[in-house]
Amino acid sequence: MKVEQLYTGCLAEAAYYIESNGEAAIIDPLRETAPYIERLQADGATLKYVFETHFHADFVSGHLDLAKQTGATIVYGPTAQPNFEACVAKDEEDFQVGDVKIRVLHTPGHTMESSTFLLFDESGQPHAIFTGDTLFLGDVGRPDLAVKTDLSQEDLARHLYHSLQDKILPLPDSVIVYPGHGQGSACGKKMSSETVDTLGHQRATNYALDPALTEAGFIEAVLDGLVAPPQYFPKNAVMNKSGYESIDTVLDRGLAALDVDHFKAMMEEPDTLVIDTRSPAEFAEGHIPGSWFIGIDDNFAPWVGALVTDLKKPILFVADPGREEEVVTRLARVGYDNSVGYLNGGLQAWSAANQPVASIDQISAEDLAQLPTSEINLLDVRRTSEYESEHVIGAQNFPLDTLLSQIDDLATTGKYYLHCAGGYRSMIATSILKAHGFKHLINVMGGFKAISETSLPTSEYLEPSTML
Repeated sequence: MKVEQLYTGCLAEAAYYIESNGEAAIIDPLRETAPYIERLQADGATLKYVFETHFHADFVSGHLDLAKQTGATIVYGPTAQPNFEACVAKDEEDFQVGDVKIRVLHTPGHTMESSTFLLFDESGQPHAIFTGDTLFLGDVGRPDLAVKTDLSQEDLARHLYHSLQDKILPLPDSVIVYPGHGQGSACGKKMSSETVDTLGHQRATNYALDPALTEAGFIEAVLDGLVAPPQYFPKNAVMNKSGYESIDTVLDRGLAALDVDHFKAMMEEPDTLVIDTRSPAEFAEGHIPGSWFIGIDDNFAPWVGALVTDLKKPILFVADPGREEEVVTRLARVGYDNSVGYLNGGLQAWSAANQPVASIDQISAEDLAQLPTSEINLLDVRRTSEYESEHVIGAQNFPLDTLLSQIDDLATTGKYYLHCAGGYRSMIATSILKAHGFKHLINVMGGFKAISETSLPTSEYLEPSTML
């Protein structure tokens, strides 16, 4: 038996590959199918099942393409109603994979179709649970992401409590816990940086599994500190339930290499967005006027999902050579399937064609601290929890994820210094404001980390109330 966790850091998402005696199952695959096909071929294995723990909200799964390419059966837990051919399993139904079996445990709460998959080894002993968004390490799934349900958050949290008590906690302490997400995912609030643990250790350390917690106490603890989920979450859940275009079609469309004239003409089409995926330093030095910076070398896809409200918006992009497919793939992982091409030759080709190039003014934290306080209009674009934990006295909090909804509260003629924790988010915010006509913007290099080492006064540090 082989069990392999396939962890994708930028989404804090874990898919799983299980192989036994020439047969395989994959749990919660990402959108692109090539890595899974390659693993199957390397093992000489046949994919028998694609198990889905629930209709995911934070990414688009690869279940449809995988099933189409391999002939595998897609399996959901009880109550799921997918709009495509799939097996909707009964609670505690077993599925044989080579010499091992996988049992479906219906564990509603995160969503009503949510299920946990219990793997029995060759000797018939419980070996591991694949918990999806039901149980994380250090946390449990948030009960406010279900699509089209009449149940309240409290109702779902109550279901989650009983799922944990009745289906998961009775299992042996030695059972390995393989969660669907790790720290950094917006699907929970207190997740560990670890991605594998035992049920016994979780029983002892996970606040949500505290035996002293009553049902009412559990509901209160789980709902405490939740903030609104990213706007793309319900849209991804609908795609996972209803279906989507093949990833091959999305890649073919998005990997169109456009010369400057063609790129410029497409830029002028209504509603088209240009995203520059290079480094913050490169973007600051020079970029296409009106483009947004969202760098590929950070939480690229989640920030696209948080900021671009229309999944069908035509997206042109600028990328470092050789990374174009990565950009299109990572956009597709969160449902942005309408990439329509990239600038062939990048900004160098654009400049060589005598097209206008814009730049971003930047300042070091040390130089910022030397300015008269009256001249510093500082915008802190970190999350509210980060700002409340510690911030520069006098700074205004305009969180990046809600910046567009607050943009009318800022004067386009004002002069603003922007910072985040380290510089990535503030460059995104600066680029968006600049694209909306703001003229006097300065990005603070190094962000709050660098600012905190200067003489600028900061508030008293408070432990963050939530990781969201």
